[in-house]
Amino acid sequence: MPDPVAWVMIEPGWKVVAADGSDAGRVNEIAGDENVDIFDGLAISNDRFGRAKKYVPSEEVGAIYPGEVHLKLTPEQVERLGDYEEAQPSEQIEPEKAPNPVVRALKRAFFLDRD
Repeated sequence: MPDPVAWVMIEPGWKVVAADGSDAGRVNEIAGDENVDIFDGLAISNDRFGRAKKYVPSEEVGAIYPGEVHLKLTPEQVERLGDYEEAQPSEQIEPEKAPNPVVRALKRAFFLDRD
């Protein structure tokens, strides 16, 4: 068996293996933030799910090898996983567009900003 790899190496299409060694499907999407090394989980699919993707939380992911993700879940537990819901894009405020804290404080002081 090859050496394990980090979650950031996972790619769509990798094989997903249940705790008993059986085929649990394929990786569709990886949920996480590489910039801060936060792994949230995986969206997986197989023929038994139909068009649905199942969400596997990161705490249910065991060893990760090149091309293969091993789960801590039995096939029955995989079948009962909840559906994967696409994450909504997050809004980022650019520094030059961020509200000026002095202006914000003055607006609050004069009741011009009610938040």
